[in-house]
Amino acid sequence: MHRFKDLEIWKLSRIFCKLIYEITETFPEKEKFGIINQMRRASVSIPSNIAEGASRKSNKDFSRFLEIAIGSCYELETQLLLSNDLGFLTNNKLEELLIDLNKIIQMTSKFMTVLKSK
Repeated sequence: MHRFKDLEIWKLSRIFCKLIYEITETFPEKEKFGIINQMRRASVSIPSNIAEGASRKSNKDFSRFLEIAIGSCYELETQLLLSNDLGFLTNNKLEELLIDLNKIIQMTSKFMTVLKSK
């Protein structure tokens, strides 16, 4: 088992989740049960799956939860792109968010590789 609170990917994904909540506050109210809800759920899923995976006894099981977290990252990336298409996010804000999200994806992928080699 791993201590998820010590993992940098968990810490970064929590910060990113908070950013998503703050940014979606500026979206139109009519999107409350649409893209806002979808984005928030996907962003919460990332640190949640990292934490749940860390509780597993094997690295193989942990890796599976990290794969799910990465899937949520790509889901969120799509939603960010759609938000930009719909005019809810500026190009600059989109680029900032994608840089942060890609850092989480890369770090999580690298960590999965390390887990699988053990």
